[in-house]
Amino acid sequence: MAEEKTTVEQETVAEGDTVLDEQTGQPTPEETNGEAEEAVNETETDAQETAVENDGGSEGTEEPEQAQASKGEKKSPFKKKEKKKDKRDERIEELTDQVKRQMAEFENFRRRTEKEKTQMYEVGAKSIIEKILPIVDNFERGLAAVPEEQKNDAFVDGMDKVYKQMMTTFTEIGVQPIEAVGKEFDPEYHNAVMQVESEEFESGIVAQEFQKGYKYRDSVVRHSMVAVVQ
Repeated sequence: MAEEKTTVEQETVAEGDTVLDEQTGQPTPEETNGEAEEAVNETETDAQETAVENDGGSEGTEEPEQAQASKGEKKSPFKKKEKKKDKRDERIEELTDQVKRQMAEFENFRRRTEKEKTQMYEVGAKSIIEKILPIVDNFERGLAAVPEEQKNDAFVDGMDKVYKQMMTTFTEIGVQPIEAVGKEFDPEYHNAVMQVESEEFESGIVAQEFQKGYKYRDSVVRHSMVAVVQ
């Protein structure tokens, strides 16, 4: 009967209750070991949870670094674009400088061409004028040789009008006679063929003109042939 009673008592112990020793009144060794194992398990569980939390915190701290790294990677294309932009600006400046140089060269070429054309025109005009001047000289000699009593003749009057018309045309195109008599000798315009004594003019002054000289605009077509006072 005693064994049956013990068995019944053991069955009536609720799960999770502490089993006491009948003689000492203390928890049995088996119950003590079970509690220790549960404590160890709880400690390990807390440690794992703490490690998980720490891992989560470390991941949280790594995110800004990754974000910064990603930002740095995003900045690098802008730097490349800036470098490309600088090269493009340098290329634009180079091309602009080339265009300016070409425009300056073209402007110089245009001016030089116009000057050459003007010079060629002047050379051609001077050549024609030089060929006409002997005709003018003959008109002047012929009119100067007409006697005073024949100057009113129709023929002489007609020749005089043709001569004046020619001189008017010369003036219109820029041909002018060079002043000589009474002017200081200028080798740029005068060609001295002899020296004379004169009471009227001082030394170095043109006293006589043997052949009239002409200039076209600012250039001499023919020098005046003169005599200078010594």
